[in-house]
Amino acid sequence: MTSPATRHVGLVAATAAGRRHARVLADAWPHARLVDADSAADALRAAWAECDAVVAFLATGAVVRVLAPLLGDKRTDPGVVVVDEAARHAVALLGGHGGGANTLAAEVAALLDAQPVVTTATDAVGLPGLDTLGWPVEGAVAAVSRAILDGAPVRLVADATWPLPALPPNVHPDAPADAHRLLVTDRVVPPDGRTAVLRPPSLVAGIGSSRGVPTAEVTDLLRRVLAAAGLSPASLRCLATVDLKADEAGIVATADAFGVPLVTRPAAQLAAVDVPHPSEVVRAAVGTPSVAEAAALAGGGTLLVPKTASAMATVAVARQVPRGRLAVVGLGPGAVDLRTPRAVAELRGAAVVVGLDQYVDQVRDLLRPGTRVLVSGLGAEEERARAAVVEATAGHAVALVGSGDAGVYAMASPALEHADERIDVVGVPGVTAGLAASALLGAPLGHDHVYLSLSDLHTPWEVIARRITAAAEGDLVALLYNPRSRARDWQLGAALKTFAAYRAPDTPVGVVRNASRDGERVHLATLATVDPATVDMYSVVVVGSSQTRMVGGRMVTPRGYRWRS
Repeated sequence: MTSPATRHVGLVAATAAGRRHARVLADAWPHARLVDADSAADALRAAWAECDAVVAFLATGAVVRVLAPLLGDKRTDPGVVVVDEAARHAVALLGGHGGGANTLAAEVAALLDAQPVVTTATDAVGLPGLDTLGWPVEGAVAAVSRAILDGAPVRLVADATWPLPALPPNVHPDAPADAHRLLVTDRVVPPDGRTAVLRPPSLVAGIGSSRGVPTAEVTDLLRRVLAAAGLSPASLRCLATVDLKADEAGIVATADAFGVPLVTRPAAQLAAVDVPHPSEVVRAAVGTPSVAEAAALAGGGTLLVPKTASAMATVAVARQVPRGRLAVVGLGPGAVDLRTPRAVAELRGAAVVVGLDQYVDQVRDLLRPGTRVLVSGLGAEEERARAAVVEATAGHAVALVGSGDAGVYAMASPALEHADERIDVVGVPGVTAGLAASALLGAPLGHDHVYLSLSDLHTPWEVIARRITAAAEGDLVALLYNPRSRARDWQLGAALKTFAAYRAPDTPVGVVRNASRDGERVHLATLATVDPATVDMYSVVVVGSSQTRMVGGRMVTPRGYRWRS
């Protein structure tokens, strides 16, 4: 489901209170609008016909009676959320998964301070619905979903390792042969009433054509080629062709008909792809000895169907090698409400979670049943990074977690040193400890500032000292990470002494310990009065610039260097 910020959401209300609640959503979501009509029933019907989703501030029974005659297919009907008159509950009424109503109910509830009500069985018990994994699913979906929910054995059979979310322990390759089955394959499977089939995006169809090829000729040829090879159109990742054909209407329309993107590549790039059936005639026409086969293979993989021609079109099909997925997730400074929704989504979608033991403990309640957890203690950053990359390279969906933002003195850098083109990497930003500390102190980061780590475990102190001096000379506000530990008890004093050589004794200094966590403590001092002995590794120290002032008991650095008169 796309965000309400980009989906057209119809809001229907019949009372003054309902309209007030609707305006809250309309103000927050640019593409949400109040649908007006002669009656609430007419407005509801109009919203159903015109919008991607509907939020109705009406009684549930009334909404059911109006919409019942309009129901078509859960995969195409809009999602519907119903909110009561007092905005206490946001009920996902229709289209929980396919229409995105479950997610929409949570987002409506967050804006209205209401309770989301989701009755979809898998969501209620924290299991991934087979129709929420982002891939087409076919066959006995209801029967297999029920077996998963009941804890009955379900045999998992996959052509390759794909980055799926964690599946519960009863879904396993070693389940009995007569159990319900969950297949992950691009091959056509005869229905048997006990098998659900997930369609991974594994197939690339290379397309070549003469100028002016009819759309029907391309679509018919592609369908016939896939059917003859026993391959499912639902597993098409994309169509691919030479860039000279980027505007070929028949090819473009075929991509639209199959609901996949069209990827185009330069002729010189396709000419470098080794293919079984090159043609000098094709080379003379478009600059490459192959279009269909080369385009299908240009992203790697194995050719399943060599080029097959009709009067004006040519099709070849290749199977792509699955790519693992590594999400490097910043959990924020500690408070649950400072953890981003995207971080939560990545944790829910991971099959393997890797991290420092104390950070993983913060999010265990978010992990789906069956998630594999790999934890280690302090000082094992490199090992965690390598373990996460190994799991992703094996094809799994992996979340590597750290505190704050994963790219700031955290796990992104060591992980990406080892990651290569075999995996997809996603960075999930988080609120840093420095930002959390700054918010508690006031506005010390209003102008240029610098982050400095005082830990010399990975960086020689001589290098750190030069950077401290540069920050002091440059009159930058400085956020000092890893300021002091039992084994490193002198570096903070040395850093403060350097700043004192360039700034006045009354320059504000803030010390924040456990920002946003239990035991949070905020201390304001100056360069002359701050005591390094009160600082530890759970602290962030913020040293003001020459322009930083104390205003109302808060550190403030003006956005410009002209202070208020």
